[in-house]
Amino acid sequence: MSYQPPFTITPKIIQLISMISECVGGIDATVLNQSPQLRKQNRIKTITSTLAIEGNTLGIEQVTAIVDGKQVMGSQREIAEVHGAIVAYELLPTWQYSNEQDLLKAHLLLMGELMRDAGKYRAKAVGIHKGDKVVHVAPQANRVPLLMSDLLRWSKQSEHHALIVSCVFHYEFEYIHPFTDGNGRMGRLWQTLILGQWKELFYLLPLESVIKDKQAEYYSALSQSDSDANSTVFIEFMLESIYAVLIQNQQQSDQGDVQVSDQVNKLLSVINSDWLSAAEIMHQLSLSHRATFRKNYLNPALELGLIKMSNPDSPRSPKQKYKRI
Repeated sequence: MSYQPPFTITPKIIQLISMISECVGGIDATVLNQSPQLRKQNRIKTITSTLAIEGNTLGIEQVTAIVDGKQVMGSQREIAEVHGAIVAYELLPTWQYSNEQDLLKAHLLLMGELMRDAGKYRAKAVGIHKGDKVVHVAPQANRVPLLMSDLLRWSKQSEHHALIVSCVFHYEFEYIHPFTDGNGRMGRLWQTLILGQWKELFYLLPLESVIKDKQAEYYSALSQSDSDANSTVFIEFMLESIYAVLIQNQQQSDQGDVQVSDQVNKLLSVINSDWLSAAEIMHQLSLSHRATFRKNYLNPALELGLIKMSNPDSPRSPKQKYKRI
């Protein structure tokens, strides 16, 4: 393997890898998997954050509405960005991070409604501007295919820990800037893919939301790594961000164990993708007292976002039915 991205394994990096590995072992991924509400919340936070970093102004409520198939007020471009991100993150686990065709396919889905050359490497020079100042000039367009081939091959063959590979890939991808547009969100998407293929838990975590909260530091780490001609600073920043999202969701996971009661779990065991009335659910649970059913079973499940109503605008409608999300 000839191509070797420049970086140094520092004591800080070693310590962060140890802390992250220990934290991964302490999170109950089953809770996140079994909670549609947590999965949905994290996915929406991921999409909202990765697009906000690029200037999209749609907030959590608007992105939630789009995910739910509702119409929202907003620019056509910003709504198209959300549509592309929804599809890309949904298909993320089906791709291989070292496969160039998967990378191009992901970019096509992510940016297909926004640019004509989506899914193709750029054919012209690009630079990254901050105000009127050019802060990064990407390699010449004719070098992009070879540089990406080398990076993808390195990511597959590297013997470094997946945590390091994911961070290095993210930085090198941003340095190469292989596409005309969408490079930032693609770099973050692909780091999540690398992490997810190490531990599936990462498909469920909103790493992008932590990056959004530290956006100035994110760009500073990229800039400092450019100046240093190696990605060490960026690796340290991203590992700190990964650890932060793990800590946040460890707390969320622990809370999930408490919130999902035995009664709610019993209700979920009899509800599937078919619409059922309250009476039908009560019959399957062998319950006869409607007030107890609503207080201990139905309302908590609705509050947790585990089930939904057929007619949410009229919660007390006699024709109301329910099914799992």
